[in-house]
Amino acid sequence: MAITPKKRIWGWMFYDWAQQPFYTLGLTFIFGPYFASVAAQYFLAQGADAAAADAHAQSLWSAGQTIAGIIIALSAPVLGAWADSTGRKVPWLAFFSVIYVVASWFLWGLTPDGLSLMLILVIFYIGFIAAESGLNFANAILPSLGTKEEIGRISGSASAFGYWGGVVSLFIMLLLLAENETGVTLLGIEPLFGLDPALREGTRSVGPFIAIWYVIFIIPFFLWVRDDPDHRRPMAPLGQVFTDLGATLRSVGKRKSLLNFLIGSMFYRDALNALYAFGGVYAGLVLGWSIIQIGVFGIVAAIAAAIVTWAGGLADARLGPKPVIKASIWTLIVVSSIIVGMSRESLFGFPLPQGSMIPDIIFYLCGAAIGGAGGSIYAASRTMMVRHTHPDRPTEAFGLFALTGKATAFLAPLGITVFTFLTGSNQLGFLPVIFLFLIGLWMLRYVNKDGDSSEWSAQSS
Repeated sequence: MAITPKKRIWGWMFYDWAQQPFYTLGLTFIFGPYFASVAAQYFLAQGADAAAADAHAQSLWSAGQTIAGIIIALSAPVLGAWADSTGRKVPWLAFFSVIYVVASWFLWGLTPDGLSLMLILVIFYIGFIAAESGLNFANAILPSLGTKEEIGRISGSASAFGYWGGVVSLFIMLLLLAENETGVTLLGIEPLFGLDPALREGTRSVGPFIAIWYVIFIIPFFLWVRDDPDHRRPMAPLGQVFTDLGATLRSVGKRKSLLNFLIGSMFYRDALNALYAFGGVYAGLVLGWSIIQIGVFGIVAAIAAAIVTWAGGLADARLGPKPVIKASIWTLIVVSSIIVGMSRESLFGFPLPQGSMIPDIIFYLCGAAIGGAGGSIYAASRTMMVRHTHPDRPTEAFGLFALTGKATAFLAPLGITVFTFLTGSNQLGFLPVIFLFLIGLWMLRYVNKDGDSSEWSAQSS
C-alpha cells in the first residue's frame, strides 16, 4: 500500500508523541525531581546541612546536563554531515532509538538509598543524548512535509500532538504508578502490579514506562516515513564529511539573517532547555513539593503547552515564526524572573505568611507559561529554520540548527551549577537563564522574518 503524504505527516508527528514522555516524565516532572530528592537525602546522610544538600543535588543534576550538552555539541554536526552525505536519516533514528529505550529502562535502578546515584545519572544522560540526537534527524525531515505556508502549521501541530502525549503519559503515571509520601497514587491506591511504595518502585517504574511507550508509539513513524530513494548515496569517507562540514560553516558567515538566527536561537534554546530540566527540581527543592504535586504541575504545563503550541502554529502560519518566537521569549523572561525572586518564605523580598499558598499558585501559573511559550518557541524555531533552508539541502541546514542548538548546550546548566554553588541559593542559580534569553532576543533583531533561503538559492545557482 502506498504511503500518502497525509500518512507521512502523521507518521512524522508520532515521533513527537513517542518521545515526549522522556522530557515530560524523565527530565522534568517525575524522574528529575525524584533524582533530586534521592541525591539531597544522600548528601544529608553524608553530613551536609539541608541547604547545602539541596544545592549539591541541583549542581549534580546540572553537571550531568552540562557534560551531555558538550557531547551533543561535538557529535551533532559530524553526524548531521555524515547523514547528509548519504541522504539517509531513518537508519540513524533507529540506532538512537535502541539506545534511548535501553537507557530509559535502566532508570528503574535508582533506589531511595542513592547507592546507584552516579551510575543512574550517567545512564539518564546517555538516554538524553540519544533522544536529542534522534530529534535532530527527525527535524531534518520537516522541510519535505509541505510548502513554506504549510510548514508552520505542521510543526506546531506536531509539537502540540507531542505535548498531548506528555499529558496522557503523565496522567497514567500519577493515577496508577507514582506514589506520594504516604505510599499511594493520585487515585489513593497503591501502585499497580504490586510495586512496593516503600522502595519507591511506583516512581522508579517511570523508566520502563518511558521505554515501553516509545516502542509502541514509534511504530507509525517507521511504517510511514521513508528516506527519499533518489537522495541516497554511498557513505562518504570521514575526511570528505569534515571537508563538507567546514565549507558549510564558512558559508554561514555570508548569510546575515541565518547567522543571527542560529546564534540567537543557540542562546534562547539553551535557556529554555534549562527551564525544562530544572523546573521540577526547583519545585521539589525550593517549594518542597512532592512527586505527586510536581506531576500535577506537569499536567497543567503540558495541557497549556498542547493548546498554546497549536494556537502558536496557527499564528505562525498567519504572521510568520518571528513574532511567535519573540512573544514566547518575553513570556519566559518574566517566568524566569519570578523563579529567581520567589521562595516558600518570600516574593521579591516581601515576606509571606507561614504556610501561604501564594508560591504554589504562582508556580502553577509559571508552569502553564513555560509549557505554552516553550512549545510555541520550539515549533516556530523549526519553521524559521525551514525559511533559511535550501530546498535541496535540508539535512545540511538542520545539521547547522543542531550544531548551534548544542554548541552551547552546556552554558545554562554550567551557569546554574556555578551560580548555585557560589550563592548557595537554588533561586539565584537561575539568573544565567535570564541572561541567555535576553541575548537571544537581541540577536533576533537582525533576523529576516521571511528567512533567506531564496537568496541562498540565487547565490548557489
